[in-house]
Amino acid sequence: MATTKTSSGSLRSYLITRLLLVIPMVWILVTLVFFVLRVVGNPIKSAFGQLPPEEIARREHAAGLDRPLITQYWSYLKNVAHLDFGVALTDHTPISEILRVNGAATLELTFWAVVFALAVGVPLGRIAARHRDRFPDVGLRLFGVLAYAIPVFFLGLLLKLLFSVQLGWLPVSGRASPEVEVAINEVTPNTHLYLINSILYGDNEYIWDVIKHTILPAVALGLLVAGIFLRLVRVNLLQTLRSDYVEAARARGIRERRVVRKHAFKNALIPVITVMGLQIAALLGGAVLTEETFEWQGIGYKLVYYLGRQDYIAVQGIVTAIAVIVALISFLIDVIAAVIDPRVRY
Repeated sequence: MATTKTSSGSLRSYLITRLLLVIPMVWILVTLVFFVLRVVGNPIKSAFGQLPPEEIARREHAAGLDRPLITQYWSYLKNVAHLDFGVALTDHTPISEILRVNGAATLELTFWAVVFALAVGVPLGRIAARHRDRFPDVGLRLFGVLAYAIPVFFLGLLLKLLFSVQLGWLPVSGRASPEVEVAINEVTPNTHLYLINSILYGDNEYIWDVIKHTILPAVALGLLVAGIFLRLVRVNLLQTLRSDYVEAARARGIRERRVVRKHAFKNALIPVITVMGLQIAALLGGAVLTEETFEWQGIGYKLVYYLGRQDYIAVQGIVTAIAVIVALISFLIDVIAAVIDPRVRY
């Protein structure tokens, strides 16, 4: 009972500590974004160019930009605390609406990229560990380095050239064909997740159309992390295979394949879960280039759009929202890791 209480108390303390660390991390990110974009220049002049002075003054007053900087800062902090990230200057779209509609696209892409990264990186890491320092291991380690090092936009262009232009197997861009997009967006409820919408619509051809459009962007983005998972699984599996309990299993005459599968592999996966939160940030960063390459209208696509229009208020809201999302996902991953592996709590 004492051990159980101690374990429960350590978990509670760890989670409280991690939650408290999220607050200053988000505050620092929000503050940096706010002041860096203010240094760039006047948001009204940047977004609309040359306007009569009275028109600039009117727009500044409407956007609250004529108030003292510290007043704007505190007001923005309060709004972010209420999950209000502002309104775009150029098209008056609330950032919350962009997160709801375009965020669903990024969520869908990131989910399938993670699925692909795990499906590729984890088994290949296991194979590399079993063939340590032999040809499969050397080749897979080289693949892992290249997968992480190659620019995601360049990989996306190569995939489009091969599978879309040369072979004609998969679509070049977009989330769905135009007629499919119109149809599935009329379903109720509209989740803005095209695969779910197409399933709700109930047409197998539409489902397959959405899947085909998802494959290339998910592969391009997923390879960014697959190489990390490969190397991580390999290193941790090699360490686990040298542990005492694995040696004891071998001494009992258990076959090597069973030793790897039943005793070593599960423990080698724990670090993958631990670092997955960090990789979410990498995926969201890569999603900006991936979405632009494949015209996948997610948050990254909208961020590039507003950067092109120099709408720094919209850029500020989107970047701040991404920072909050990454921090919360990182906290969630830490919670999962602490539940799975008690060593994380201490």
